[in-house]
Amino acid sequence: MMSEVFSPIVPEHPLVDNTKVLPQGLVPFPKEILDRLGAGDGSHLTLVCEGDRVVVMNSALYAMKEFQQGMAGKAESAGIRSEEDADALVKRLRSGSKE
Repeated sequence: MMSEVFSPIVPEHPLVDNTKVLPQGLVPFPKEILDRLGAGDGSHLTLVCEGDRVVVMNSALYAMKEFQQGMAGKAESAGIRSEEDADALVKRLRSGSKE
């Protein structure tokens, strides 16, 4: 399906935990939360402040989700309705054809 948008698996029950702001303004995250985000040593996280709440997301997954939402409907409006249509477009573009 061409218009399928990435949707991470969301557990049935939210994970709630607490942390403490360290002297340099660093905020450590519990390992279980990092595991749910698919984040490890060196991973990038995106933080979105919404009023008095902060949403933390794996940056790579957030970027992919934003890209997919931005592209939603573009293929269909360009007449690409199947994988075969997409393959044909790629071949046409690679060959330099303007058809």
